[in-house]
Amino acid sequence: MTPETAMVLAAGLGTRMKPLTNDRPKALVQVNGRALIDHVLDRLVAAGVKCAVVNVHAFADLLEAHLKRRNDIQIIISDERAQLMETGGGLKQARPLLGDAPIIVANIDSVWEEPNGSAIARLARGYDPKRMGARLMLAAIDQCLGFEGAGDFFMYAAGELTFRGDAPSSPWAYTGVQIIDPAIVDPEPLEPFSFTRIWRRLAGEGRLHGAPLGGYWMHVGDPQAKAEAEARMAVAAPAA
Repeated sequence: MTPETAMVLAAGLGTRMKPLTNDRPKALVQVNGRALIDHVLDRLVAAGVKCAVVNVHAFADLLEAHLKRRNDIQIIISDERAQLMETGGGLKQARPLLGDAPIIVANIDSVWEEPNGSAIARLARGYDPKRMGARLMLAAIDQCLGFEGAGDFFMYAAGELTFRGDAPSSPWAYTGVQIIDPAIVDPEPLEPFSFTRIWRRLAGEGRLHGAPLGGYWMHVGDPQAKAEAEARMAVAAPAA
């Protein structure tokens, strides 16, 4: 079953997206006529998520006003106006809002195709909290747009992940979506830090797992990637 709660990481400064983020948060940059955060919220709603905790920092008032327009999902704000907490710290700060059941965590700069139905629902169906602290949605490295790295992870038969490390490349890239046990942030101090710190701990325990997206992933991190994503979406759109 898909978790009813998600955490949407929307507090970033969007520096690489300038000048489009000169007057708005990255979450409100439009791709194919729809704000990035709405692309993600649409996917969450389609998967069955009922509530999204959204952290805010840059242009927080604009983002909050935009989110109030949605009536298909409950929105709870985690306020980072005073200090940007990064991905891991953002989860830690929002921890009291997240409950104790598994949750989906999603970045706002990812758009993806779903030829096999809801990728989030499939990610959740394969999540086993007894064996996994986190299960990451991964794109095949040859099915990516806007991803500049040489891969993030190696994935083994049962889904266990190891980091690319010193290898020149690896076959899987993190799409910015995962299902986690929120308790994995409990040992961490309340400070700004990257979620990678938690992943490395889980990997050492054999509790970091992954699952293929099963479709094409677009990392919309800068204006060029936005233009390329819109071009691909225009081609893929069905004729009217």
